[in-house]
Amino acid sequence: MAETTSDPLATALDLAGTPRPSVRDATLDVLRERRMHTIFANPGSTEVPFLVGLPPDLEFVLGLHEASVVGLASGFALATGTPAFVLLHTTAGLGNAVGALATARVNRAPLVVVVGQQDRRHLAFEPFLAGRLQGLAGDYPVWVETPVRPQDVPGAIARAWHEANAGLGPALVIVPMDDWLAEADTDREAPVPQRLVRASAADETALAALVELLDGARSPVLVVGAGADDPATWSALEALAERLACSVWQESFGGRAGFPQDHPRFAGHQPADRPRLRETLAAHDVVLAVGAPIFRQYPYASGRLLVEGTRAAIVTADAAEAHRSPAELAVVAPPAAVCAALARRVAQREAAAAPSRPPVEPPAGGALRAGHVFDALAQRLPADAILVEETPSSRPELHARIPARSHLGFVSAAMGGLGFALPAAAGLRLGAPTRPVVAVVGDGSSLYSIQALWSAMRYRAGVLFIVLHNGGYAVMDRLAESQSDGGRPWPSFDEIDVTAIARGFGCPARRVDDHATLLALLDEVVPTLADRDEPLLVEVVVEPDETFEP
Repeated sequence: MAETTSDPLATALDLAGTPRPSVRDATLDVLRERRMHTIFANPGSTEVPFLVGLPPDLEFVLGLHEASVVGLASGFALATGTPAFVLLHTTAGLGNAVGALATARVNRAPLVVVVGQQDRRHLAFEPFLAGRLQGLAGDYPVWVETPVRPQDVPGAIARAWHEANAGLGPALVIVPMDDWLAEADTDREAPVPQRLVRASAADETALAALVELLDGARSPVLVVGAGADDPATWSALEALAERLACSVWQESFGGRAGFPQDHPRFAGHQPADRPRLRETLAAHDVVLAVGAPIFRQYPYASGRLLVEGTRAAIVTADAAEAHRSPAELAVVAPPAAVCAALARRVAQREAAAAPSRPPVEPPAGGALRAGHVFDALAQRLPADAILVEETPSSRPELHARIPARSHLGFVSAAMGGLGFALPAAAGLRLGAPTRPVVAVVGDGSSLYSIQALWSAMRYRAGVLFIVLHNGGYAVMDRLAESQSDGGRPWPSFDEIDVTAIARGFGCPARRVDDHATLLALLDEVVPTLADRDEPLLVEVVVEPDETFEP
């Protein structure tokens, strides 16, 4: 029998002096098999045994803060449609990343997250950098595992890939640092399928129930959400909406668009409170939600969600989303397959007038406002552009002026936390290098992950970052004004120079404070977005929005 070393951090050798495969070797093979060739990380000492001497076929992408690391990976995963690999450093790294991991979960971004841990051999003594990691991220991971043995690490990471794919969120594996150079199992099977095939057909019983509900409706309506944001589901929903001759609404606070927003059947974005929601849907007796819960809201209001007599159903691939929806019928299945089958089976309705949407007037003259920026972008962005939004005070106006016209045409932080847009936009560009990417961010929002600009520049993510500088937390100011006359305790911060900060991170930046200069700059830059490999930050000085309506 081959002699084994007593020190798992020393490379194991067989009797002929040939290195035997280590746990690290086996894990790198898992990454290759699962096409996770990019490692997003901010390294710490507990991850050094894994990272040193990284093979050239694997790319390391450095984020300067863990929130940026997870944001970069989230954008990359959304762009590629497959799990991205994240490496975090024990308690400090995972703790810094928790908010971003929560955003990844709500944004349906599949991530395989490996969290470093201290050496197994003295964990019982809680040495320096030992982490109480199992529950640190709360319920936001879709799965968390600490392998029992070092040899179980590669299989756990392979399983995390499946869990992230199935749960559309972060799956965590906690790995003590001495595990990486332990000898791997070469004569045992990993407890994970080599290939997993998920059913993509629609269930006949579920289809029959949905057809009966829709065919019996006097005035059906569709509500779509982020879970419908893929080309196949968009196509199926277009066919279904035309077959039903019905209106289509986008869920409120959705992280992505579930339907082409330039389609004649698109009615707009759902309001975020019960009274307006009831009014919006009052004329319809059947509401079918696709890839969206029934229904996300923000301010609390009493009363029923829908008017008496309106029936609701939901089709979603997310079981938890179905479980928390007050629906008469919930179908957990691939939305594309279900909607395509429904479009073939429901009765063709007589053509009806398209939903009436008030025309969007050009923004008024005078001081430069967010509306001027959105109007200019709407006139210049190509249909395949990815627009990443994190400007809470002016989001409704952005929705009104810039429709999402293709899959991933709109991306936002569905969780509501700030700091997502800058790194996510860079990750989206890295994952979809042929698509133009524009991020529209408030100045307050930008400061949560401003260090992501360094990663965008270092890894040549040619994003146009537009920072709307209004000198404060405009949405918080408006909320405070609407609820109290006592004044707000937080100050403005107009003196912060985002352009200078961007340049300090090596990112080219320009500052604009008039309409003519803005238009000239966009005319210069937007046509180059599909090809450029250098990011550009444009800080646009705007007057704060006068009102805010979620």
